Amino acid sequence: MKENKYDDIEFFNQYKKMSRSVEGLQRAGEWHELKKMLPSFKEARVLDLGCGFGWHCNYAVEMGAKSVIGVDISEKMLQEAREKTTSPLVEYIKMPIEDIDYPEESFDVVISSLAFHYIDSFQEVCRKISNLLVKGGDFILSVEHPIFTAEGSQQWHYDAQGNPLHWPVDRYFEEGPRKAIFLGEEVVKYHKTITTYVNTLISCGFEITKLVEPKPADYLMDEPGREDELRRPMMLLISARKK
Repeated sequence: MKENKYDDIEFFNQYKKMSRSVEGLQRAGEWHELKKMLPSFKEARVLDLGCGFGWHCNYAVEMGAKSVIGVDISEKMLQEAREKTTSPLVEYIKMPIEDIDYPEESFDVVISSLAFHYIDSFQEVCRKISNLLVKGGDFILSVEHPIFTAEGSQQWHYDAQGNPLHWPVDRYFEEGPRKAIFLGEEVVKYHKTITTYVNTLISCGFEITKLVEPKPADYLMDEPGREDELRRPMMLLISARKK
């Protein structure tokens, strides 16, 4: 299923208000860890899958990338990305991630931020990424952590006073679609286990170079709700290299 919730005007307007949407990478809770996992972008040909507002595309250019292609299914996301991008080295393409089709060894680096939990088959896309990367090329991704996606609703259990008691984890080994509540609306996401993410990468010819379950950066801890993010992992970051 290729759902495009982000072109729903009400949903998109809520998304635009998030601190990471307004202020960029420095307000993304995982950025302080993700940027340490990124390879050198010097003279690299970069593909960003699920590029959103183009923050990572622009960062790659700032770090010396030769060319960057940002792919996203949402036209509203791409409109924002184009407004925030001045470099002629960046090209944005409206396309579902599942439909990417580039020649072998077209890219040196592939990055994807918080997109693959919207996609049913990680294996299918992973195979394509392996094909379009050069040997020794890097693939860095972030996804919602399987502990975060397992039960489905992505909501705390609260006591009578509205205090979060615990985060429910259920049906962990039952992979597939979940109806999550995000920004007050129902969104379909696809739960996958850590085993699936890691073993799929290995089976597609990658070696894992790092895996991180990031805590929010210290400088973000004054934001409402951030303290609760220390109670369970929200994201999973993986860097891999094509053998």
